[in-house]
Amino acid sequence: MTSSGTATPYGAGVPTPPGKGVFQLRITLVDVEPTVWRRILMPAAVRVAKLHDIFQAAMGWTNSHLHSFEIGGAGYGMHFEDFPEDEIDEKQVTVLRAVGEHRRFSYEYDFGDSWEHEVVVEDFVRIPLGLKHAVCVDGQNACPPEDCGGAGGYAELLEVLANPEHEEHAHFMSWVGGTFDATFFDLAGVNVALQHVR
Repeated sequence: MTSSGTATPYGAGVPTPPGKGVFQLRITLVDVEPTVWRRILMPAAVRVAKLHDIFQAAMGWTNSHLHSFEIGGAGYGMHFEDFPEDEIDEKQVTVLRAVGEHRRFSYEYDFGDSWEHEVVVEDFVRIPLGLKHAVCVDGQNACPPEDCGGAGGYAELLEVLANPEHEEHAHFMSWVGGTFDATFFDLAGVNVALQHVR
């Protein structure tokens, strides 16, 4: 615990080392093939609301829909319109405080398509200068197109795109902009996007 009573990954009674906290997280899109995942390093002191922005940039979403987190049985969200009574305002809590000693949590984006992400806390360290912004160090495969109907709709989309003889092939090709490569992953491009998260 820190002097302020905030839980840390070091546990009770363990002195907090000097430096600024950095989380290593692996975020994986659930029920999607090929598996879409990213490994990121991020400042632990940012608000949960900024964690959403980091995940959007890292995965390749366009931040066009609502979202929520579930961490240790507690819900964190945007406090938008008819939000759950027990939802915690994500703008008021740091990631370090929300995560505490939990090693897994979930993130849902777009309550219509219901994109579920599993987040694993792989490491927590303190380094002298910390990080100015999140950094993606690894990952695989492209984020699905927005509004394609969730995991089931995405599977159907890939099936149709792979079959030029399908009656919906031309329509779906036009819908995705003429081309879509599910295996595409641009590490440098992801990091450029993360640098723009403020």
